[in-house]
Amino acid sequence: MPVSAAPMSDAKTLARQAAYAAHNRKLVQSSATSGSRVSIRQPEMIVREKPQPVQNTEKYQENEINPVKSVAQEAVSTFSIDVDTGSYSNVRRFLNSNGQLPPVDAVRIEELINYFNYDYPLPTGQHPFSVTTETVDSPWKNNAKVIKIGIKAKDIDAKNLPPANLVFLVDVSGSMNDSNKLPLVKTTLRTLTEQLRPQDKVTIITYASGEKLVLEPTSGKEKDKILSVINKLQAQGSTSGERAIRMAYEEAEKSMIKGGINRILIATDGDFNVGITDFNTLKGMVAEKRKTGISFTTLGFGTDNYNEQLMEQLADAGDGNYSYIDNEKEAKKVLQRQLSSTLATVAQDVKIQVEFNPHTVKEYRLIGYENRLLNQEDFNNDQVDAGDIGAGHTVTALYEIIPTGQAGWLNESRYQTAAKSTDANKNAEYAFLNLRYKQPNEKTSILLNQPIKVQSKALSQASTDTQFAIAVASYGQKLQGGKYSANQTWNDIQKLAKQSDQPDPFQIRSEFIDLIGIAKSLSANAKE
Repeated sequence: MPVSAAPMSDAKTLARQAAYAAHNRKLVQSSATSGSRVSIRQPEMIVREKPQPVQNTEKYQENEINPVKSVAQEAVSTFSIDVDTGSYSNVRRFLNSNGQLPPVDAVRIEELINYFNYDYPLPTGQHPFSVTTETVDSPWKNNAKVIKIGIKAKDIDAKNLPPANLVFLVDVSGSMNDSNKLPLVKTTLRTLTEQLRPQDKVTIITYASGEKLVLEPTSGKEKDKILSVINKLQAQGSTSGERAIRMAYEEAEKSMIKGGINRILIATDGDFNVGITDFNTLKGMVAEKRKTGISFTTLGFGTDNYNEQLMEQLADAGDGNYSYIDNEKEAKKVLQRQLSSTLATVAQDVKIQVEFNPHTVKEYRLIGYENRLLNQEDFNNDQVDAGDIGAGHTVTALYEIIPTGQAGWLNESRYQTAAKSTDANKNAEYAFLNLRYKQPNEKTSILLNQPIKVQSKALSQASTDTQFAIAVASYGQKLQGGKYSANQTWNDIQKLAKQSDQPDPFQIRSEFIDLIGIAKSLSANAKE
């Protein structure tokens, strides 16, 4: 390791050199009297190691922003729903703790929007969720509209959840030794443990240089025993995540509860460096294991070496959900206040397909969901995996559209024009919305659909939930570079968020308004 001499201006160095000089003068004077030879001592060279900069090796999946589509050429849009929220808290960490704007690939707009709860109507019919739509004037482009699709899943009180078989898979490798990693993991697991009931059971597996079963299946009524194991966790060693994941599935299968909640919760920074570390291999393994009926939830922690791509994609492959825990408050949100939605699934493989009407819509773009896109033929194929909805979850999707007759993003076609219709019904719809889902543990999907009418309102007249969702989408688009944000400024976004703010006992929405201000201050041009 390179070293350098201490500067001569260093006070300690000068003092030491002065001491050596005085000592040597005494020896010289003594030798002059006695005639003996003396050995003059030389000052020691003071060396210091140069501080090595911390290398940031965080990993994010690259996602191209959804392009504008021509309805004449591609009228159907298909994607899987997403209830992950990790991107929001990870972006918050960059703004609050790092004092910098997040990497563009860290921003997934659907996860920012779905971080918040919205007051959509509860389901009243046979389906486990309600579906509502609202169309408003777009704040991003003149003469454009924004269609909001809102889904609200039925709620289940945590006390009425089915019995749970939970496996805590805890990374205790050396990379987890930071204060925002294992100590926060322990806080998070304590929070979940406090919610356990006697009918629930917990297994704890740790992994570093090896995997270890540190707690065999234990009833939720034995909280002291569970907490004692959590409190003793210590970080050391390298990280072999693949073998630990296999062991977690094995233990979960041994304790399987038929008709209950069977879920692995992995707490890690995702920095796997021993054994199988290939991303696609790990994702494929989890995708295969989901067939056992055991879901896989990821709880991400830490900075610098954080593998966000792996955390988000493993949760998607394992029919679980992904959360990034950046503080104790977030741990309580995910595993206390939203315990039912985190653990209990009410609908599986939920897909959305929107067919736009060429008589009324010329162009469209889906905002977010870039890594959730499906092929058109995937919609009716029940073998194609899609996202799951937990109890009480709200899911929001936004499309920006250009009505026919209005100037859009694309050049007018010389040869292809939308056919005019004399059918009043066709001219009365912007699009037709189809949804497919499966009941938990069923193999055949259920279809529901409804039209999206040609009716819209000014953004200022929209519901507060729609206004707020659009404010969050605006924030996400701005963080991504503002490709489709036109002249919308940070001040415009903050004003819209404030107008749609609602009383919130946990101050989540007001915190978001503060984050807009921080992002504005860190922007290269705060006036934009």
